[in-house]
Amino acid sequence: MFNDPLFIVLGAACLVVVFILALGIGGFAKGGDFNRKHANRLMRYRIYAQAIAVTLLLVYLYFRNSGG
Repeated sequence: MFNDPLFIVLGAACLVVVFILALGIGGFAKGGDFNRKHANRLMRYRIYAQAIAVTLLLVYLYFRNSGG
């Protein structure tokens, strides 16, 4: 499983989503100027990264089940 490059890319995509989510939650918790400037942008980036991660997951599952 760990020698499959698509699995590694999928794991990296999930980590990117977690990083962006943590950054956004930290910004909300701190509040202030950073939150005012970057909250919506971080939320959009998380949605984009999440869509990419879900797409990669579906591609991984498709190839894994089709024997490829």
